[in-house]
Order: sequence, then structure tokens, then C-alpha cells
Amino acid sequence: MKEELMNIEERLIELETRIAFQDDTILALNDTVARQQFQLERLQRQLKDLTEQMLRSQSLIRDLQQEAPPPHY
Repeated sequence: MKEELMNIEERLIELETRIAFQDDTILALNDTVARQQFQLERLQRQLKDLTEQMLRSQSLIRDLQQEAPPPHY
């Protein structure tokens, strides 16, 4: 009986240790996901800004190409 109680106590300690480790892992993973979400949102904003900048540049180039040549040509 005493040996059985010790075995149960050892198993309980092992389970508590595993749960503590899993809690730490879950918190670390959550921090990683939150950081990646922030980075993803930042990259999406940058991509949107770059796309808009590229479209403005293309429009400006098109406008310059459509201008009549100077009179001395």
C-alpha cells in the first residue's frame, strides 16, 4: 500500500511537472504568434505602401511619355 502511494505520488509529480512545462511552452508559443502577427501586419502595410508608390510612379512615367516633345524637335 505504501509503495502504491509513493508510485501515485511520483506519477502526480511527473504530471505536474509536465503541465508546468506545457504551460511555459504555450506562453512562449503565444508570444511568438503575437509577434509574428504584428510583423505580418507591418509587412502588409509596407506592401500596400510600396504597391501604391509603384502605381503612382507608373502613372507619372506614362504621363511624361505622353507629353508632346519640346518645340525644338
